[in-house]
Amino acid sequence: MDTHRTRTASRRGPLAAVAMALAPLLGTAALAACGADGGGGTASSASVRPSAPATASFTGSAPSALRSLAESAKASVSAAASSASARASEFEASVSAEAARAGAAAEKELKDVDGRGDAPADVSLTGKPRAQTGGLLAVVVNITNRSGDTASYAVRVDFRDPDGKVVETRYVGAEDLAPGERAQPLAVSRKPPEPQPTAEIAQAQRY
Repeated sequence: MDTHRTRTASRRGPLAAVAMALAPLLGTAALAACGADGGGGTASSASVRPSAPATASFTGSAPSALRSLAESAKASVSAAASSASARASEFEASVSAEAARAGAAAEKELKDVDGRGDAPADVSLTGKPRAQTGGLLAVVVNITNRSGDTASYAVRVDFRDPDGKVVETRYVGAEDLAPGERAQPLAVSRKPPEPQPTAEIAQAQRY
């Protein structure tokens, strides 16, 4: 009898070892099946419940972000002002080379002219959008030779403040215009845009 039991136990030894090795896997599978069947297994539902966020980890980054936005806005305003100033300088440079020479010639020609001159009817002014002048006040001086001969023109443009006082004067000119030909030099004010001055033709002389 003892020999029979010993043989039976020896035959069952490998099976018992396999069963012991598979026990953890079988237990995990059973838990998963229980959760899938909705059998009320609390262990399964607890294993997938998301953890609550740790509110203590928030360190107040929002105020820092607001400060960064404010600093960026200030930098943008400063950059825009610098850009506008640069555009104004570029605009002046683009018209000043020839305008300076023609203006000097016109001023010299008008030096001995009395009154408004003999050609105000040949000259008119047109405003130029400030978006194109970098914010400067500029007027187009439209000069048309209405005579029957080739002629040159000298024009004085006065800028007046709201009280009517002359605050700035510019001289422009056009040379050797054929009959009916038109020139459009610019008169540019370098005064601040506010209070906004107005431009008028003070003198115009044909020569």
